[in-house]
Amino acid sequence: MTQLAQNIQGSIVAIVTPMFEDGSVDWKSLEKLVEWHIQQGTHSIVAVGTTGEASTLSMEEHTQVIKEVIRVANKRIPIIAGTGANSTREAIELTKAAKELGADAALLVTPYYNKPTQEGLYQHYKAIAEAVDIPQILYNVPGRTGVDMQNETVIRLADVKNIVGIKDATGDVPRGQALIEGLNNKIAVYSGDDETAWELILLGAKGNISVTANVAPKQMSEICEAALAGDKAKAQSLNQQIANLHNILFCESNPIPVKWALHEMGSIGTGIRLPLTALAQQYREPLRTDLKAAGII
Repeated sequence: MTQLAQNIQGSIVAIVTPMFEDGSVDWKSLEKLVEWHIQQGTHSIVAVGTTGEASTLSMEEHTQVIKEVIRVANKRIPIIAGTGANSTREAIELTKAAKELGADAALLVTPYYNKPTQEGLYQHYKAIAEAVDIPQILYNVPGRTGVDMQNETVIRLADVKNIVGIKDATGDVPRGQALIEGLNNKIAVYSGDDETAWELILLGAKGNISVTANVAPKQMSEICEAALAGDKAKAQSLNQQIANLHNILFCESNPIPVKWALHEMGSIGTGIRLPLTALAQQYREPLRTDLKAAGII
């Protein structure tokens, strides 16, 4: 296990990219969110992941958001840059930019839509790792990408220099356990499923790359810390208090609900980029109810 994997543990927020009504980036709100996360105990931040609307930001905006998050954090917590793409060349270009900007690591989603084979996935990640000398975290989220990186492929990639971890967003705890056991501490495993993250951490995962942490950073931090300490009863109890949030925040495609939740909290405006739209009316009151029940508003 690398030193970086030891440093990047616990609650890792996949931070939203705040926007104005016209879709332009709200830099002041982004700065405030980063400061708030550090104060609330978030252990690390992913800039421009799925939740940060990476798919609709221009290349220039993508790098600007990473740069701003790094600037505001000012080395107080590690910053991971989302640099994945379904073009290997584009992913290399983004990963190089993240390294130059001073990111601590890069998070690379499996190539979406073009559905590579397992060999294609291996060669894709190997090429990026060989091209850019920065710690890299693989990211498997088959529900969004249309491709599922098998455990065997991850285990094979664990021997490639610069690959230090994987975000497993399958939500399949037995599968995650098998991956942890198969990797045998070669690289870190991070949960990408808020609902089951505490269970996977108790089985040996190093943390949770989280959507829920956007609205409940302190609670998610405490859940992860309890699980990392092996305190199952505490982790389970704390998780139960915000269990409804894990569900309601996926009532529509992420980041639609979480951005609306942050708007309800007074943290950001309602801006979101097409083809995503603001949260549908019928979900707004249930979301507000769950935020109140969790003591957030």
